[in-house]
Amino acid sequence: MILKDDNGNVLTLLHNDIINLIPHRHPFLLIDKITNIDLNKTITGIKAVTFNEPYFPGHFPKHPVMPGVLILEAMAQTAACLVSYENKSLSNNNLVFFTGIDKAKFRKPVTPGCELFLKINLVISKRTLYKFHGEAFVEEKMVASSEFSAMLVDKEKAK
Repeated sequence: MILKDDNGNVLTLLHNDIINLIPHRHPFLLIDKITNIDLNKTITGIKAVTFNEPYFPGHFPKHPVMPGVLILEAMAQTAACLVSYENKSLSNNNLVFFTGIDKAKFRKPVTPGCELFLKINLVISKRTLYKFHGEAFVEEKMVASSEFSAMLVDKEKAK
């Protein structure tokens, strides 16, 4: 069941809510909004891609394209919000690290002015290891997809 606020509207998390869930900050926080949270199942992240993104001057100056690896990172950040939303103490004591990226496909370029919708499904959850399936859309057209896994690591052990 999709989480709703006290007024019955679909729960939406904005910047201040997101930074309380994951450790990423500007310029590497790659999601602006979270919606459609279904605990232990699915979540949607939203990224408004603007011309002011720090990577556009170098990728590619005359034809700016969001790097595919950053689309994958935005998927991972969205997935991390799903995991830490249910147990907020996870984000206080742990970091989330990629452990694998499989079947990544990039179908269409993402350029300034696009609104990127990152739809993430939790596939497997075993203790501190998670596997996800993610799809990225612009105007309901899939632009990227991937399966990826991540592991929670205690901050002190990560040093």
